[in-house]
Order: sequence, then structure tokens, then C-alpha cells
Amino acid sequence: MLKIAGVAAGAAGTGTALAAAPASAAGGAFAHPGMLHTRADLARMAAKVKAGAQPYTAGFAKLTANAHAQSTWKANPQATVYRGSGSPENYRTLYNDIHAAYQNALRWHISGDTAHADTARDILNAWSAKLTKLEGSADRFLASGLYGYQFANAAELIRGYDGFELARFQQMMLDVFHPLSEDFLANHNGAYITNYWANWDLTNIASVLAIGILCDDRAKVNRAVDYFKHGEGMGSVKNAIPVVYDDGLAEWVEAGRDQGHALLGVGLMGTICEMAWNQGIDLYGYDDSRFLKGAQYVAKWSMGSEVPFTPYTRKKGAPGIWSGAETASAAAAVDPAMARPIWAMVASHYTKRRGLDAQYLTRIAARFAPEGGGGDYGPNSGGYDQLGFGTLAFTRPRATTAEATASPTPSTTASGASPAGDASAAPSSSSSPLGGRSGDLAATGSSDLPAWTAATGVAALAGGLLLLRRRGQARRDAGE
Repeated sequence: MLKIAGVAAGAAGTGTALAAAPASAAGGAFAHPGMLHTRADLARMAAKVKAGAQPYTAGFAKLTANAHAQSTWKANPQATVYRGSGSPENYRTLYNDIHAAYQNALRWHISGDTAHADTARDILNAWSAKLTKLEGSADRFLASGLYGYQFANAAELIRGYDGFELARFQQMMLDVFHPLSEDFLANHNGAYITNYWANWDLTNIASVLAIGILCDDRAKVNRAVDYFKHGEGMGSVKNAIPVVYDDGLAEWVEAGRDQGHALLGVGLMGTICEMAWNQGIDLYGYDDSRFLKGAQYVAKWSMGSEVPFTPYTRKKGAPGIWSGAETASAAAAVDPAMARPIWAMVASHYTKRRGLDAQYLTRIAARFAPEGGGGDYGPNSGGYDQLGFGTLAFTRPRATTAEATASPTPSTTASGASPAGDASAAPSSSSSPLGGRSGDLAATGSSDLPAWTAATGVAALAGGLLLLRRRGQARRDAGE
């Protein structure tokens, strides 16, 4: 059965808009490492931590205190991973191992301790030698998206490291993760295009983009970029952020649903934008920095302030199975203490790289600093939806005026099988090494059939029906 979404949509952002030329996929060679972290980023982290500079040392302390970042971590690979249904439902094993690989790889780049690189390598090698399938309910598409982009980022940090089976890992990503991610973006599990909330699309855009970078596959990168800009599902930028207000805020489509999923969406869109940026593609600035306006809206709303909201109605269900509709009429209630490690990356881009005013992003990033990672935000899968450690990884000095107005360019620095912070390492031609469902932020919501049918026929509030556009054509109402 389709797993159908729960409530409504909306979210947040304010600040000075950035006028940027529409981005397009950069040509030429890929930069490695070139997903969430570049070689320059990793060198900055290592140098700042070595110098005892704040807030880097506080961020690094969060990393070293995390149980997943220990070199004693042992992988527990599975041949088939199930999420949502199937036996056993063992996806927690996968995401815990992914976060251990990522955290150990990051810790190696900063400390130079090869025991952590060995652990990251061994975890990734163990999984690529065994994993063959992702199964389950519709949640298998969440697994392909979330764990696809995270796995690729962990591997990118140790590509070129001695003993890492990169080609085998790439093949696993192409055989196991990419087909599901692409199928979801193309077909949406056979459902109406507005059935699945924005975070479903965003997870799989992130996965396709990360796999394209990992595998030096320009077509996959272009596919992810095009969907971000023009996709028909709820995760494309103009559907995820459908209304721009005069005050510089832009409504996030899942703000009418609940706070947790809106935070997830900001984290995922930021992840997509950062990975694209590091390959020379500016999605942060696309459509007059629409993401900035949406992120500012979510930040202001999440801190307990009122935000504008345009009601909308979305269609749910699947052709030939069942049909329903539901209306979101107001932004959902929030808990100002709800924390997710998503803010430092977005705030740093707009305020430091681009020199823009983003008061709500600045305030919320400071409130939740230093950011941790998987294992620091509860035991359920929602606490593992972002790789985290943004205070450590994304704090950067303010760019000069020339830098702030420049187009992104992928780093082409030669990289070797040594931590990025090791200035003495000789470069080489190889790529650089350098729970309970209630806590699951990627879940669609209620799968209760009476709740589905009760929503059938709900009308939009008078004057409040928001017609989302599908590449300039009138589209069905939205809300994945």
C-alpha cells in the first residue's frame, strides 16, 4: 500500500535577496573531494582546531565525544536493508554505520589519526561487499535518498585512501541506491504528484546528485540540478517554497504540516545547494535566492515568531486506488527548543560567502551552536537525517567583496591519500581521502486508512487555494 502523507505544508525565511544568474551544471572535470566538504574546507577545519580557535574547537569536541566517531566502531553490513516493512526492518543498522563512517573520516581529516580513516574504510568496504537491495514500503525511497547521499559523502572523504574499494562502492551506489532514487523522481511510487511531501523529493535529489559526483557522472548531476529547478514534484524549489512575500520571507510548503519536517526540508535543500556549489553550480542563488527566503521563514517561525501563510489544498492518493485532498490553512505550532544540525551551513553561505543579511538564520545558528551529528539528536532515524557538525565544518571567514560576488568554481586542487590538513602530503592523481516512528522526520505521516478517507473532498478555504505551477502550466495542489 502507498504510505500517504499526514498534514499540510509551509515554512520560512527572510533577509536580503541575492540576485544571481541562473545556475547550470558546470562542465569539465569534477572536483574531489567535492560534496559537502572540499579540500580547502577540510584544511581550514584542521588548521583552526590545531590552533585552538573557536568555535571550531567546540565543534570538534562534539565530534570526538560522539560514539559513532570512535575508531573502535565495527560495521554490521546486511545483504538486504528493509525500511517501513519487511523482515527484519533493519535500516537503523545502515544509518548508524553510515554516520560512523562519515564521522571517522571527518575526524581523520582533522586529526591525521589514520586509525579513524581505517575504520571509515572498513565500514564502507564491508557494506559494498554485502549490500544488494533496499526493500520495504514506500519508505524504501526514503532509504535510497537519505542513505544514498550520506553514504556517498562518507566515501568521498576517503576516496584514494589505501585499501578503499572505490570502484566496488561506486557500483553498489549505482546498483542499489540510484535506481530507487531515480524511479521515485520519475514516478513517485505511482501516486498523484502532490501526494508525497517535499522532503521525499529532496532526499532523492540529494542522492542522485551525490552519486553523480561520486561516480563522475555528469548526466546524473544535470538530472538533479534540473529537477531542483523545474521538477513537477513537491521538492523542486518553486513547489517547496511556493509563495514569496513582500517582506522577503517565502513560505515553506511543509510549515503547514509540522516543524520537524520543515526543518528536515531546509537541511536537505541546504545539502543539495552545498554539494552543487562545490561543483561550481549556484543553486543557493537560483531564482533570486529563493532558498534564502524560505530558510529565513523557517528560522523565524521555528523561533516562535509569527509568519505569513497562504492556505493551499493538495491532492492525495493514487490513481485507481483512492483519492483525497487536504487543506493547510495556517503554519503549524512550533517548539523553539527543537534542534536539528542544519543551520550553520546555510547561515554561513549567505552571510559569510555572500555577505548578505540573514538575521533569522544568524540567530538560530547561534542558538543551536555547536552543532552535533548523528547520535546527538535522539535514537530514532529523524536524528540521523543530516550528517551534521556544521559549526565545525561550515564556519568560515567573511568573504571579500570580490569573492562574495563571484560565481562558484569547483576546487581543482590536486588531492592525495592523506588528510587535507596535512600540508606536507604529496599530491597524487587519485581523488583525495582527506526507533520509534514518531521520531522519524522523513516519514509521510498517518498511514491510517480512515484518516485518508476522512480527508476526501476537503475544500480550500475561500480565496485561499494556492495553485502551484508545473513549468508554467496550472498544476495540482501540492504537499509532499
